[in-house]
Amino acid sequence: MNVFARLKVGFGMARRSGHVLRASPKLLVFPLVGGLSGVAFLLTLFGGLIVGGSLLEEPGAALYGGLFIAYLVETFIASFFTAALIAATRDIFDGRQLSIRRSLSTAWDRKGPLLVWSIVAAIVGVVLRAIEGQDNIVAKIAAVVFAAAWSVMTYFVVPVIVFREPSVREMFEQSAATFKRTWGESIGAMGAINAVTFLLAVVGVAFAGGVFVVTAGLESIQLAATVTIGGAAILIGVLIGKALTGIAKTALYVYATEQAAPEYFGDIDFARLGADRAGSAHSIEPQGSSPENGRI
Repeated sequence: MNVFARLKVGFGMARRSGHVLRASPKLLVFPLVGGLSGVAFLLTLFGGLIVGGSLLEEPGAALYGGLFIAYLVETFIASFFTAALIAATRDIFDGRQLSIRRSLSTAWDRKGPLLVWSIVAAIVGVVLRAIEGQDNIVAKIAAVVFAAAWSVMTYFVVPVIVFREPSVREMFEQSAATFKRTWGESIGAMGAINAVTFLLAVVGVAFAGGVFVVTAGLESIQLAATVTIGGAAILIGVLIGKALTGIAKTALYVYATEQAAPEYFGDIDFARLGADRAGSAHSIEPQGSSPENGRI
């Protein structure tokens, strides 16, 4: 499958993910709660840096220790609710009724591997922060390159944790192997979802701007209404983007590991997805029959 065909599949997956979300809007609960953890992370990180501003000049053990705790706690919470979203999505694919409680229970059952993943991610985050803080352009470039590679290698870590019982080494190996088999589709889906998220935010901000103009002269409500509408639009866009990402990622992982097109994705041509994986040390034996070829 050539690059453009794989990207086309990715865009098609983003569109089908939207169909899943429209059918099961309760999926937004998971990124909403996970998003709150992201806000807490920002408040913890930047609030701590502002209060201890002098530490920025000479970072020490206290600063990096605080960063490690912040990364660890927030990564675990975010990963936990992502795992619940993935579990809920898989239930939908399998024809089961979505249950928030059951999905949270599944995520809780994976708390051990999720904690291990969070510890590793926190260590990497602190190391990257330390490298980025160096007054050295080579170090900064190296940090950017490593961060990009790290994002690719860990893209499917949470699905691996949810659907398998991996060792620490296996969770990274299986994640990297899955991304290698689905890189074009993953990039296409991410690009389409990011575009949708951006457009939703732009439309919301534009509407907020219109409210600002219409309420000119009403100073008591002008600023509050504009900020509320603009902020709500951005929040909704981010929530939808995170939900779509989780759905598309789950669909890609299910097909890449089982060669069975999930519900809502049966008309996408997955036939050659990962066709070059034969003999791969990381390949996973399919657990279902290949779907018939379809069209995006």
